[in-house]
Formats: sequence, C-alpha cells, structure tokens
Amino acid sequence: MNQDKFDHAESPISISYQRRDEQRREIVDLGIALQQRSNTMSAVEYLRSQDVGHDVIERVLTEPGRRRSWSA
Repeated sequence: MNQDKFDHAESPISISYQRRDEQRREIVDLGIALQQRSNTMSAVEYLRSQDVGHDVIERVLTEPGRRRSWSA
C-alpha cells in the first residue's frame, strides 16, 4: 500500500493512497488501455466523462511510474 507520512505537531500522520473503489479502478484501467490503443486525448475525454479528477488523469496518463500496483 502506498503511503505518505507528514509530521504534524507531535505525531506523524499516514495517508493511504490505496483505492478501495473497484469501479473507479476499472474506469482508470480502461482509460489507460484506451490511451495505449488509441491516443491520449481519447483517454482524457473518456476519463473526464467518468468524473475522474484532473490530478488522477494527469498522473495515470503522463506518469506511468506513479500508477498504483495491484499485485498485493
């Protein structure tokens, strides 16, 4: 599970980035597949139509190294 830790006053805070929503995961996976089979703009338009946030769209389509790993 990916986590970032922030120091907050007396104790660190851990924020989990593991997605728990299977449907959203499938939407993002379809967007990535669309980018690979067609083009980035098609993937962006699809993900926007599915109400995926701009920050997520940018991360998954332009920074493959920052995608979440699902082999756990």
